[in-house]
Amino acid sequence: MKRRNMVLSVAASLTLMPGLGLTQTLPQSSTNNYPVKPIRLIVPFPAGGATDILARALSQKLGEKIGQTVVVENRPGAGGTIGADAASKSAADGYTLLLATSSTHSIGPAINPKIPYNAEADFTPIAYVASSPNVVVVPNTLPVKTMREFIDYARKNPGKLNYASSGNGTIVHLTTEYFKAQSDTFILHIPYRGTALAIPDLVSGKVDVLFDSFVTGMPHVRDGKLRALAITSAKRSSLAPDMPTVAEVLPGFDSVTWFGVYGPKALPADITARVNQAVNAALADTDVKERFARLGAEPAGGTPQAFAAMVKADNSKWKKIIADRKILVE
Repeated sequence: MKRRNMVLSVAASLTLMPGLGLTQTLPQSSTNNYPVKPIRLIVPFPAGGATDILARALSQKLGEKIGQTVVVENRPGAGGTIGADAASKSAADGYTLLLATSSTHSIGPAINPKIPYNAEADFTPIAYVASSPNVVVVPNTLPVKTMREFIDYARKNPGKLNYASSGNGTIVHLTTEYFKAQSDTFILHIPYRGTALAIPDLVSGKVDVLFDSFVTGMPHVRDGKLRALAITSAKRSSLAPDMPTVAEVLPGFDSVTWFGVYGPKALPADITARVNQAVNAALADTDVKERFARLGAEPAGGTPQAFAAMVKADNSKWKKIIADRKILVE
C-alpha cells in the first residue's frame, strides 16, 4: 500500500512540472486573456482634426466590442511622423495601436526617405477602417459643368488655368498632379497653407480648381458658392451617390485618404485577429456609420492581408507619381 501511494504521489507531482507535455497544467498564454487593461490608440495628428474625430468615433464602439477601454492619445507633428514612430517603437502586446493614414504610410514614405520608420517592416497591419474621397470644385464662373468639359477646356487653354493645394507634398497637391498626368493637361500650381485659405480665391475666380476634401469642399457646393464636378474615388460614393467620379472620364483614376489601424511589428497573430474582429464589428454599427458619414468617410473593414495589399498598392502609385512629376518637398 505504501509503495502504491508513493507512486501516485510522484505521478501527481510530475503533472505540475513544466515541459512534460501535460498541457492541461501549463499556465495560459498571456494573449489568451487579451485585453486586460485599457488600449492606447495613437492619433498622429492634432485633436479636433478629421483623423482625431474619426478616431474618437471608432474608439468608443471598438472599446465596447473588444471589452476594454480604448483611449485616444494625440501625438501630432511632422505630418504624422512623430506619432507613427512612437507607435512603431511600442511593445508588441496589443496595448498600443496606431490610427494611420495615407499621409503616414503611403505618401510620407514615398516622398520623404528620411522618415524614422519603415512603413511596411516596422508595423503589423490590422484593419482598414475608412476612406474619404476628394471632390473637384470650381468657381461658378468657370464655363464648365462636367469633368469632361473641364478637361477639354484645360487642354484648349494650356497654362492659363491654375489650381490650389494645401501645400507641397499633400494629398491635394499629389492628387491634382496625378489628374494632370492622366488627363494630359497643364495647370499651374498655387500652394496655400491649407485649403480653407484657398476658398475665397476659388469663389472669386482667382483660382480655377481645387481637389478638396469631401468634408470641407461640399458645404461650399451646397451653399451655391462653388460647383462640384466629380469625386476622386474609383466608384461612386454613398456619401453623394449622384456625384460622378473622375474615373468615369479617366478610367482607373482613384485617390482617397484612407485610415487604418496598425500595431507595432511582431504583434502576435491572435491579438491581430482579435483587434481586427473588433474593428470590423465596430464598423458595422449603425451609429459609427452615421458618424463617419458626417465626416465624409466611408467604413471599409476586411482582413489584415487585404489592408496591407491596399496600402502597398497605394504607396507604389504615389511613388510613381512623385517620380514622374519630379515632385520635391524641402
